[in-house]
Amino acid sequence: MDYYRKLAISAGVLFIIYDIVDFLSFPFLGPVTAPNYLVSASANRGLVGTGALLLFIGGACAGGIAISLYPVLKKFNAGLALGAVGFRISEGVLRFVSVCAYLLLITLSQQFVNAGAPDSSYFQTLGVLVNAGHTWVNGGSLLAFSIGALLYYIIFYRTKLVPRWLSVWGLVAAILSMASMALVTVGLIAPMGTEQLLMNLIPILPQEIVLAAWLIAKGFNPSVIASKSPQVE
Repeated sequence: MDYYRKLAISAGVLFIIYDIVDFLSFPFLGPVTAPNYLVSASANRGLVGTGALLLFIGGACAGGIAISLYPVLKKFNAGLALGAVGFRISEGVLRFVSVCAYLLLITLSQQFVNAGAPDSSYFQTLGVLVNAGHTWVNGGSLLAFSIGALLYYIIFYRTKLVPRWLSVWGLVAAILSMASMALVTVGLIAPMGTEQLLMNLIPILPQEIVLAAWLIAKGFNPSVIASKSPQVE
């Protein structure tokens, strides 16, 4: 049982790091999300680089969470457990790609400033394309996260590895996150706009913090682990 207790603590710590670095990255990335990003990104490259590093750490944690959960989840549904690992690793890879777009904007901003900040040039066009690419890749990362989370919350719900109320909360949050991407795809809400952020941050952020605290303090349900078979009602 000590082995599974360590896995629970590992997953809980990674959940906390994942959420903290994401939250902390927002103020650092202000220069690349500002309207005058072609000027501000270059002037604040240290801040942007720090924000990018935080997001890289979050991307690594995304895969680490699913890998930590996999040895437990595969005992009850190997297919869903493997799918959760695949999607959350994909999330991490896509996050790395989207963060690279921020670093590209630093270089583009430096070239723009060196060129004398022309009023109309290909710099603006490139900036729009890089930003658009980042937005859609980040959306793909969010979708991968949602599907991965949905898969392991299904196992949690069916087996009672964690309390049912935590599993239901996670399922609702994952479904809302997927729904937000569907609304973005059909053009009903703006990508990474206020509506999408609210549909993602409000349900999932507190849920993951509570889940992390539970895993660290209580771990997985020991009777379910000991049974070595699904406990499905």
